[in-house]
Order: sequence, then structure tokens, then C-alpha cells
Amino acid sequence: MSVGHITRLDDLAADWLARLESPECSMAERAAFEDWLAASPRHVEAYLEAERLHLLAAGLADDELLRAAIGEMSPPAPRTASRTRRSRWRPWSAAVAAVLVLAIGAATWLRPQPPQVAGYATAVGEQREIVLEDGTRMLLDTDTRVETRFDADLRVVELISGRARFEVGQDPDRPFLVRAASGTVRDIGTTFQVSRRGDDIDVGLIEGIVLVSRGDDGPGRRLAPGEQLHVDPQGRFTPTRALDLEVANGWPRGELVFRKRRLDDLLVEMNRYSEVPLRLAEPELAGIAVSGVFRVDEQAALVEALRQGWGLRAESRDDGVFLYGPAE
Repeated sequence: MSVGHITRLDDLAADWLARLESPECSMAERAAFEDWLAASPRHVEAYLEAERLHLLAAGLADDELLRAAIGEMSPPAPRTASRTRRSRWRPWSAAVAAVLVLAIGAATWLRPQPPQVAGYATAVGEQREIVLEDGTRMLLDTDTRVETRFDADLRVVELISGRARFEVGQDPDRPFLVRAASGTVRDIGTTFQVSRRGDDIDVGLIEGIVLVSRGDDGPGRRLAPGEQLHVDPQGRFTPTRALDLEVANGWPRGELVFRKRRLDDLLVEMNRYSEVPLRLAEPELAGIAVSGVFRVDEQAALVEALRQGWGLRAESRDDGVFLYGPAE
């Protein structure tokens, strides 16, 4: 990317920031802004940088030390000839000292810091909430592994396996990314979920805005609240579809919400929470449509519901609990 292109991108981001803060900004302009963000991850980075510089400038305007230093650097008032050359330059020396202190402080602040790397995992049947140093709340579902890497420029979470929900903390200086297989989810202050099975990725947006892309710099797809999409191992997107919010909000409460879903899908989900799997003894049972709300930690209650509602029978063996159809 050329320097000229970067400069133009920065100017566009600054223009968007000014337009959005104007009380005359229309809904059509806000929609156009969201489309501009979704066009490229670099647009998101440029906007976040413009917002950061704006906040930094606002903070410096109220910095009393900086204002005092600037005041001392004003041209000195005329002095009488009796004053020595040394005393006449004393205010300038103080101002230079103040500026040097600011410069040394800035150099210390800007010195690259080693990234903060951490790993988190849950066992089968366990859910765990972690609050990261930026205030982000990360809920890990059963049998989930993640690695976080925070540095001065980025906040990155690598979803290695499982499922996680993110309520992202505000940090205009550093974009928040979730990487999973070939997909990257770029957040702009929001709540979303990412699920990974092998290299298949599902992303669901609860609130806010996210941009899902192929890698960090690939073409992106913007999600609106209540939408989800699937990314296959080759990085291809499925069409965006509606997210069932009751289902999405169910598993963080320890509940599986099913509406006319296949029985084999239900067992796959339920088995993620148990060391003793439920299995189908008869493959033709897989397509039975099941609806209901099932506690992830109550396998016996699910078996009883299947017995009462669908007439299925259960048999415990060393390698799991096997389900059979109704007795003839």
C-alpha cells in the first residue's frame, strides 16, 4: 500500500468521524459509514486510529502541564539592560526542561512492550468466564481452548477449538480480533459468539458490529445484530442468515434450545458436555425432529424426555448410553 493511499485513507476516516459527530448526520450517512467499514479491515483500522487521535487531542487540550510549558515558551517580555544575559534566558531554559520531560515521558510510553500472551481452556462439561485486562468478558463453553495475545497495537484471541462468547471492552487504541482457522472476526465494541469445529467456523452477532474476513486483510462480510454466517475450511462464506437469539443466549445459561432439530444434532451438542456419550443404536432414529430446552448437565433428564416424548429406550454400556426405537 502506497504512502499516498494511506494518507487518503486517514483523511477519509477523519471525515467520517467528523460527519458522525455532527447533529445533522442522517441515517443514510450512518448506513453508508457501516458499508465503508465493511469494505475492508483497513477501513476499520483507519477509523479506530482517527478516533484515537481525536480522543488524544481532546485530552491534551486540557493538560495543565502542557499548557504551562507552552505558556513559558512564549516570547519573553522586554527586559531592562541591567538584567544579565543569563537571567534573560532562564524562562526559556525552564520551558526546554519541561519539553524534555514530556519528550522523555513520551519515549518511555512509546517504547515497544512485550506482548501479553496467555492460554485458557475448559474441561468437558465446564464453562468458564474470564475478564481480560482490557475489560473484555470472555465466556468459554465446554471443551474450549483459546490463546490471547495483547500488545500495543492489537488485541488478538485465537480460538483453537470449541465455542466462546465475547463482550468486548472499549479500547480505541487497539482493534480486537478473534482468529479461528481461516476466518478473522474484527470487533467494533460489541457482543458476539464464535464456534469452531475442526476448521469450520460459525459467527453469531448479538449486538454491535463485526466484520468477518478471510484472514486479517481478506475481503469481509459485515454482520448486523441478530445475524450469523458460516465459514468453511476453504474460507468461503455461506449466505448470512438469521441468528436464533434464544438459542444463542441458551448455552451461556447451560441450556440447549432446540426447535425441530434432528436428534443426531442434539446428541452431538449434548455429548460435548459429558464424558459418557449418548449414541444411536439404530441409525434411522437420527432424523427424528426434536424440540425443547435441555440442561447440558442433566443427561438423564434428556434420556427420560426422549422416552416419554418419543418412546425411545436407553441401554447403558461401557462405551456410552445407546438409544433404541420404541419396542414393537
